Amino acid sequence: MSIDIYQENILDHYENPRNFGHLKKADAIAHDANPLCGDVFDIEMRFEKNKLKEIMFSGHGCAISTASASMLSEKIKNLSVNQIKKTEKKDVLKMLGIELSHVRLKCALLPLKVMKLAIYDYLNKKQ
Repeated sequence: MSIDIYQENILDHYENPRNFGHLKKADAIAHDANPLCGDVFDIEMRFEKNKLKEIMFSGHGCAISTASASMLSEKIKNLSVNQIKKTEKKDVLKMLGIELSHVRLKCALLPLKVMKLAIYDYLNKKQ
């Protein structure tokens, strides 16, 4: 894929984010922000039999962070908790498909951090 196709994909997810909004009933909720740029995200998850059945995110951020949240929400839906826990920085960077500066890297990884916080919220509630 060319860089242009990746950039178009990022713009599409930014302008039309998938899984944006709130769940009526969430098993896990997490929130975090990047104070350097003002990105703020919440992630809500609902599980069935230890698999992610619904995920929604809300908040606001730049094109990179919003696209990252949108793409990540699509990628992890229907995965098990253990599969989601294994999602890493390299997975997010592969989804985005472009080179990122150090500052933009923090934007891209904020949704991953919030997703991990939500998973640990879920696991803590199960105990």
